[in-house]
This record gives sequence, structure tokens and C-alpha cells, in this order.
Amino acid sequence: MERHTYNTGIIGNCAYLAHVNKNTNIDWLCWPRFDSTFIFGGLLDKKKGGSFSILPTDDYTSHQYYLENTNVLITEITTVKGAKYRVTDFAPRFYEHQRYYKALMLIRKIEALDGTPQIVVKCEPVSDYGQTTLRVNRGSNHIQFLGGDENMRLTTNIPISYVFDGQPFVLNESKYLVLTYGEPLEAPLISTAERFLVETIRYWRTWIKHSSIATYFQPFVIRSALALKIHQYEDTGAIIAASTTSLPESPGSGRNWDYRYCWLRDTYYVLMSLNHIGHFEEMEKYFGYVTDISFNENERYQPLYSITGKKNLVEEIMTDLEGYMGNQPVRVGNQASEHIQNDIYGQVLISMLPLYTDHRFVFSERKDSARWIDFMLSKIERTIDEKDAGIWEFRNMANIHCYSNLFQWAGASAAEKMARTIDNNELIKKAIKLKKKAAKHIESCYDPVRKVYTNSAGNPNLDASTLQLIMMNYLDPASDKAKDHLIALEKELKASNGLFYRYLYKDDFGKPKTTFLICAFWYVEALACVGRMDDAMREFENILQYSNHLLLFSEDVDENDGSQWGNFPQAYSHVGLMNAAYRIAMKLDRPIFL
Repeated sequence: MERHTYNTGIIGNCAYLAHVNKNTNIDWLCWPRFDSTFIFGGLLDKKKGGSFSILPTDDYTSHQYYLENTNVLITEITTVKGAKYRVTDFAPRFYEHQRYYKALMLIRKIEALDGTPQIVVKCEPVSDYGQTTLRVNRGSNHIQFLGGDENMRLTTNIPISYVFDGQPFVLNESKYLVLTYGEPLEAPLISTAERFLVETIRYWRTWIKHSSIATYFQPFVIRSALALKIHQYEDTGAIIAASTTSLPESPGSGRNWDYRYCWLRDTYYVLMSLNHIGHFEEMEKYFGYVTDISFNENERYQPLYSITGKKNLVEEIMTDLEGYMGNQPVRVGNQASEHIQNDIYGQVLISMLPLYTDHRFVFSERKDSARWIDFMLSKIERTIDEKDAGIWEFRNMANIHCYSNLFQWAGASAAEKMARTIDNNELIKKAIKLKKKAAKHIESCYDPVRKVYTNSAGNPNLDASTLQLIMMNYLDPASDKAKDHLIALEKELKASNGLFYRYLYKDDFGKPKTTFLICAFWYVEALACVGRMDDAMREFENILQYSNHLLLFSEDVDENDGSQWGNFPQAYSHVGLMNAAYRIAMKLDRPIFL
């Protein structure tokens, strides 16, 4: 059976994300926000999802790559007759007038490279998840699409009749297509598109130059960092888990989830990976987002929120959409917003720790620090003895989870450091008390016979999330207890070629059929922590084969054939890669270029 991979790359500007297929089609684009209806949704329904393609009239092959150190994507098409052309896709982003320019604007540049390609351009956006076919209004050098929440306009120097009618034409000069949402492009087309391209390339290359990335598998880390950056919705600071919904964890599994929201847990991992390469503006943006949803004394945190902090993420089934490769259901919204997951308070505290312990930040600029730290500790205090749904968001299984208590312990540890920074003895005492209580719960999960921590108190099942006991230094990595714990986990959960299952027991949907990619990277980190460096490097290199053609990784990987499944690209997976590479580089003492 042929290995399944996702044949798309992503472009974005921290206001939107789009998926560009190797066949030039925009397979996925939600406007005006990450969690809005798709404008192009061929990823989930070829007929109702609309299309935006630039195809030759002959059979062809395709080669797709990123312009080095950017989020500018190139797709080169070569026809069977030898004609060749290039499509450059990008979302404009650059600094201008003391702010970032990040318009809801998709720019496509088409250039002939060899021969005289004959091409057909189709642009057919939709709205309301394919339920609304937009009205088309033809202008002199643009096409308007009416009937959605806002008007869209396609501005181009291609004869409008050719685009309007889907008529083939010979590509004998560079052509430009600029699709805008709301505000149309009123500036000159060609010079504006070219300036935006130059400025966008410069922005991304400068961003990478200002990153402190070790030489260990640097191209993979660079691509992961660029992918993660555009998963932040800069307007509010929220960071999404993935830009897609309902891509199945395995075919026919029904595990099709909407990931276009901000998980507090996932965000902790993203910020940590960006901090490792010297980028902190994302953390400062996120601080504003998380404090906006924080100060309600009587409410617990949800595991996830919308990118604007909205709480009510009702899960709906879109019965009219065929689903990715026929996999249903297609979900919009996520019921996990209703779950109890008590690790998240600790993760919010750890996410903000550098603002208080890194001297590049002036902590006195943070208003109400004592109140905020006390507020977060009180959240831990109220929930530390509760059963919860755990990191894997079990829908009908509540336990005292080892992972949840680990991050309550780690969060209290972070709060203690913050309290020492602001010299607040009362908060120091409160944090230490909670650390001890969390540790007691963690120890209730220890199985002395098997020398391993189980996933929850009184439960024999093992879980990859407990690898974090080593990585968070709850267990001394040099201790026999840490090494024995790791051996027990890899004996049960390790798959072939470095892959790792999150667990192998039945959950609400049965037994998982695919490995969870971030768990493989956690495994690599744990190996490095305990000093098994040869194993860590071997397993890390094995995992890298599971990217697509652009070094982008999915959420899940099938152990049997290496197929990519789950939402794509998955922020978690890229975080795992960056953190594992960082951990190995630090152990190897590899140089970091600032």
C-alpha cells in the first residue's frame, strides 16, 4: 500500500493560513480568521469546497519547495511537452508604519520558465462551509465574489474573460492574482505585488537570522519554527493547534477533530520551543491573551478557547461535507472545551515564567504580578485533588492523572520562582505547599514492582505523557528510577523506526491505531536526558523520514507504512522536533549562531 502524505504546503502571515497543493490548488483557506468558514475547502470536499488552481492544459509533473528561510511557497509545473512555469504563493507580512502589515490578501505570481505554457486559471470561492455559492460580479480588471460575510475581490492582469470563463491562454509574461477579503486592492497591481513579495521575503529571512538555532539538523528546525510562527493569531496572541479540522487520526476511525483553537497546553509547548531559539514576542502577545481570559475568580480554565477567547465552542457535525478522502464526520467546534483538564494551570504559569526569571524582561512592567500569581496558584489549589480528562481528553474516563499532577507540581515550582523574583514570602509558602501535595499524588501512580509510573492512580496502564517526569526534572534524569521508568515505557509503547504510541489501552473510540508523533520526540528528549545519546540521535533521525516533501509533519503516523494522518501540519509535532533537537544540541554542546 502506498504511503499516504499530505501534498500541501502552508503560507500565512499571522492573520490567516492557507494550504497550497502540489497541483497549485488552494486546498484550504479560512477567512477572515483561522476558525472561520473555509473559503476554499477542497481538503474536505472536492465538489463543495470551491477551488483556486493554475493548471496547464497538458499532463504535468509538479515540484514544490519553499523559498529558503521563508514562508513563501513555490510550485513549479512541467508539462509533458516540456513547457514549464512557476507559481509563487505568499501571504504578505512585513513591518511598516510602526506595525506589522498582515492583510487578508493572498498573492499568486505566475512566471513562464521554459517554452510557452498554456494554462487555465479557476477561482471559485465558497462560504458557509460550502453551503453558499457566491455571486460573481465581473469588473474591468477584477472579479467580485458576493454573498459571504464580506465581499472578496480577485484583481489580476490576466484578461478577466479568461478567468471568468475558465478559458486557456498562453503564459507569455508574468501574471499576478491578488485575492482580498473585505478591503480590495486599490494600489497598482504589479508594482504592489512585487514590493510585497520583496518585503515579505526580507521579513522572514530577518526573523530566521535573529533566531538562535543550533547546527544540529538546522534545516528541519528552521522549517518547524517558520511553520509554528504562522500558527499565532497575532491580533490577540492566541496560538492554534493546527489550521485544519477533521483530518482523521486513522482512516475510518471517527477521530476527526477541529484543531483551529487555542489549547493552553499546546501553547505552553509552542512558546517553550520558540523561547529556545530566542523568540519571545509570541510569549508577550500570549500573555495579553491569557490574562484577558484569566481574571474570573469563580471559573475554571477551559482546556481550549477560540482565538478571541470565546468559551462556547459547540461541536457540530457538517453532514453535507464528504470529509477528507471520504472520512466522516466533519466537525466544527470542539467538545473538549467542556472538559476538566487540570494540568493547564501549571502550563500557563510555566509559559509565563521567563517574563519573571529572564533578565531581558523587566518584570516590574507586569502589573498586578502578585495578584496574577496568587490567582493561578488558587486555581491549582482548588483542582489538585480532582479527577480529570487528562492530556488525551478522554470523553468518558476521569482519573487522578500523573501528567496533570506533574504540571501542577511544575506550575507551583514556576510560581515559587516568580514569587521569589517579586519577593513575596506568602506566595512562596503557598507554592511550596502545593508542590508537596502534587508530588504526593504523582507518587500514588508509582508501580514499584514494574518500576514505572502509570497513567493514573490505581491504574496499571502506561502512558507516553509520563515521559515528562524525566524531562521536567521531577525525576532526576541521572537516577535509576528515571532510567527504569523510561525502559518500562519503551518496552510497551515504542513502535518501529522511532515511533511511539501515546497509549495502547482502549479509550472512548477503541484502541488507537496510529502513533502520536510528539510522543516519539518526547522519547528522544527523555533518552537525551538520561544520557543515552546514541539512542537519542538514532531515533531522532529515524523520525525525520515521516515529514512530507516540505519537511512538514502531521499529528499521527501509521507504524506499518509510515503514512501521515491527523490534522496537518500539527503544531505539537513541530514543537516536539524543535525541543528534541535543542535537547540533543545542548547535550552535544553544538554551537548556536545568534
